[in-house]
Amino acid sequence: MLLTTPATRILLRGSLPRPRWYSELHLRPAWLKPSYKSQTAMPKDAQAGPISALFGVVKPSGPTSMSVVNDVKQLVANSPLFVEESKLAEKAKTGKKGRFRRDAVKIGQGGTLDPLADGVLVIGVGKGTKKLSEFLDCVKEYRTTCLLGCETDTYDSEGKQVRAAPWHHVTREQVEKALEQFRGEIEQVPPIFSALKMDGMPLYDYARQGIPLPRPIEKRKVTVHELELVEWLGSDHSFRPPEKKFSKEEQEAMEKALKSVDESVSIKDEPDQEVPSEKPPTAFVLRMKVSGGTYVRCIVHDLAHALGSAGHVVTLTRSRQGRFALEPKEEGDRACVPWEVFQKALADEGEVDVDGRKEWEREVLAKLEVV
Repeated sequence: MLLTTPATRILLRGSLPRPRWYSELHLRPAWLKPSYKSQTAMPKDAQAGPISALFGVVKPSGPTSMSVVNDVKQLVANSPLFVEESKLAEKAKTGKKGRFRRDAVKIGQGGTLDPLADGVLVIGVGKGTKKLSEFLDCVKEYRTTCLLGCETDTYDSEGKQVRAAPWHHVTREQVEKALEQFRGEIEQVPPIFSALKMDGMPLYDYARQGIPLPRPIEKRKVTVHELELVEWLGSDHSFRPPEKKFSKEEQEAMEKALKSVDESVSIKDEPDQEVPSEKPPTAFVLRMKVSGGTYVRCIVHDLAHALGSAGHVVTLTRSRQGRFALEPKEEGDRACVPWEVFQKALADEGEVDVDGRKEWEREVLAKLEVV
């Protein structure tokens, strides 16, 4: 055995040829040497994958939230950004096409938007799905357009006209004053034409069949943090009431169901006789910041009643859901991926860049939050 001292070790090192990697790495100036600390501190969202994440999608008006999730899943389930390479290789080997099997990747959304609505839809992938529940109760922001003159069974333009009501008397000043009673903590009654159940039966079945309600629909406490009139459209717009209307029999059935808990209910048409029928009813735009569980459609419906009219939602945009926003303004806010990015990728994903990423993957990487 060769015994060495510190001095002899220095001599030995000096006499032996140094490997090439040593000379290239250790003999360069300090400012050229790689920073190992920065490499180990690399953010997760820059790793090769697969990763679990949350990201916002700008849902368009029209499709359901579930159809949007399913479309995004077609891309996510075939991306090395979210799925293990071995699983993708297995799929390529078997030659299976179409959607990936269910266990390839978990994906979900953190709060459904109605088909009419557009805006922020938070998507969770992998372990990110376990974080989606926090977006159900988080603060949300909306922008909605109210059209006066009639109310519908769904409280929006997707439903049927339930009744017509006068509208020409409503002024901007009256709306701004009436908004005061809808700020702060309020109680809301969900629409009778909803899937909520009472004694095992959906509320809409009571309304459609004229079955008396066993008891009043339970009110829900919500908080309206901010509520303001941001645009007065008057009659200068293209919105019109739905063409489909309740028949007299449908009106009577709905009235019968509601009268069982409120004798003052009356469902009958009271069209505005003082204006030409071809003149569009008044419309205006509201912006609100509300707690989770708030029915935006109910605010519009109840506001119209407070104004001595009837009204329904014709546009609805969710501009913020927690920290995901259409227009990030606060510290920690995250922008959302435009729907057109996914739409384009579904038609043709295109080529990969030098890092092996496709265009839609780069867009998502730039806006996602790694879990």
